[in-house]
Amino acid sequence: MAEFRLPANSRLIKGVTHRAAAGAAEVRTFRIYRFNPDSGENPRLDSFELDVKSCGPMVLDALIQIKAAYDSSLTFRRSCREGICGSCAMNINGLNCLACTTAIRELGAQVRIYPLPHLPVVKDLVPDLTNFYAQYAAVKPWLQAHTPASPDRERLQSKQDQEKIDRPAACILCACCSTACPSYWWNSERFLGPAALLAAYRWIIDSRDEATGERLDELEDPFRLYRCHTIMNCTDVCPKDLNPAKAIAAIKKMLVERRS
Repeated sequence: MAEFRLPANSRLIKGVTHRAAAGAAEVRTFRIYRFNPDSGENPRLDSFELDVKSCGPMVLDALIQIKAAYDSSLTFRRSCREGICGSCAMNINGLNCLACTTAIRELGAQVRIYPLPHLPVVKDLVPDLTNFYAQYAAVKPWLQAHTPASPDRERLQSKQDQEKIDRPAACILCACCSTACPSYWWNSERFLGPAALLAAYRWIIDSRDEATGERLDELEDPFRLYRCHTIMNCTDVCPKDLNPAKAIAAIKKMLVERRS
């Protein structure tokens, strides 16, 4: 009889509960994933009862308050607090999003917070994005032009051409889209994922770039591009309201058209 076992330290256990102080005005319970791979212990789910009147309105404000008042070892990434840097991307109540733009009042009495799914965990809410960034670099996200630039002016483009790249260029590399994609979960070693492919599309359609053919050649692969099955999770979770699925479909269309 075949026997299947989960990997070591993969079972989530109940953690400690931190109670709110007496007289708290508006208590919400935050259940937060805790894991330190160096400790050899299983991941746990700690509960923090927090008076949300004591902090700002966003989930990131609550995490900062919990770290300051309850447990200084709680680990998470953050920077801009304005939905610009993408550092605080995490899974909140089952949805990939930015903690700094997710309002506590919209989440109910209990808030479950996990790191972005299907990535190795560095610690607590901090995922390892090494592979994600390597895939972004693999699409060569910079201008490639063979024609020498004019010594006295920039490489210009029309307003219409600029508008084509305006939205795709707004990606903040938070990784919400790629880590919400089932195809990326199972094939992340070979499938580039929505974020990297959106970046590739941004340069493919840039009127100043002269490496369109080479870029398309590098994407014509059963896994790098075609593992996308248009599930649309990437578009649903993007905190900048971008549409990676549409960009990927456009790349597929370009590949078909150049064969005809």
